[in-house]
Amino acid sequence: MLKSVLIVDDDPAFRGLVHRIIVALGLEVAGEADTVAGALTAAAELHPEAVLVDVGLPDGDGTSLAAELTALPWRPRVVLTSSDPDAVNPDRAKQVGAIGFLPKSDLTNGSLRRMLTGC
Repeated sequence: MLKSVLIVDDDPAFRGLVHRIIVALGLEVAGEADTVAGALTAAAELHPEAVLVDVGLPDGDGTSLAAELTALPWRPRVVLTSSDPDAVNPDRAKQVGAIGFLPKSDLTNGSLRRMLTGC
């Protein structure tokens, strides 16, 4: 069973909300990052089993970050998210190695757990 999740989003309020959601799902938050650079550093240090990645980050693109994360030796599950429900189409998410895309408005409907854990 998946246990650790890295949250990557530049909005601290959103990171706090998702942190609470992930804990309520019975999962552990391994850490948080607010930039592409911070996410890569945190992933290398923490080895999360899954990463929730905002598509729009101040120093880069979340889809490019997803490709870098899924190329790591332990291949974490990556879920892309955005407040724009049309930010990433399913084909693009798969191209970068992500499990999929989930709009931020849908994070509380049970889809987040399924995407992060595969169950």
